[in-house]
Amino acid sequence: MSLPELARRIADGASPGAVLIVGVTGSVAAGKSTLCAALKATLEPALRVEVVSTDGFLFPNAVLTGRGTLMRKGYPETYDLEGLAAVLEGVRAGPVTVPGYSHVIYDIDPALSRAVSPPDILIVEGLGLTPRPRGLDLLVYINADEAHLEDWFAARFMDFWRAAESDPTSFYARFRSMTAPEAEAFARSMVWTQMNLPNLREHIIKARDEADIVVRKQADHSLMLA
Repeated sequence: MSLPELARRIADGASPGAVLIVGVTGSVAAGKSTLCAALKATLEPALRVEVVSTDGFLFPNAVLTGRGTLMRKGYPETYDLEGLAAVLEGVRAGPVTVPGYSHVIYDIDPALSRAVSPPDILIVEGLGLTPRPRGLDLLVYINADEAHLEDWFAARFMDFWRAAESDPTSFYARFRSMTAPEAEAFARSMVWTQMNLPNLREHIIKARDEADIVVRKQADHSLMLA
């Protein structure tokens, strides 16, 4: 399935005067944000599209630390699912406030909070969509081989690691004492293998069976209908 074809499938579900809410989920590093940005660009200007991330509905680090779940960030229990459901319900009636998350500081960032008025299509991308939240009209799952996902995750981790060289406020600055090979090995053996991969296998993958559309992402990031 090409990007235009996926966009057409989504656009077909839109109705004048109503908000179509589309969820896009898949593993960490599957390219959810990139795909949603491309969908928005393809669907506009014919339709008004807003994209929000479920990252903003993660509980703050202070809360997760107090609950002993900071190292499980991204697992279902680390999301404010009631807050997410309230936004999905509220946006059909009027403007809602959507919290923001910074991957640089690895925490909720109040400065990134924004108001979202009812669009034609609201795309909600990220984790936290398993189980499927109430108010979601259409669910898209991005499927990919675990080996590719690990490579993409390690590459993203290293991008943040390199950027932290000149940003001491970055969460990734704590890893700058590592050499590049050490940092990549840490990303793969610790963060991916012990955190993200179990979350994928135990929780995220369940959304694939509930999804209305499953797209398969190849090593070159091209899409095909699964």
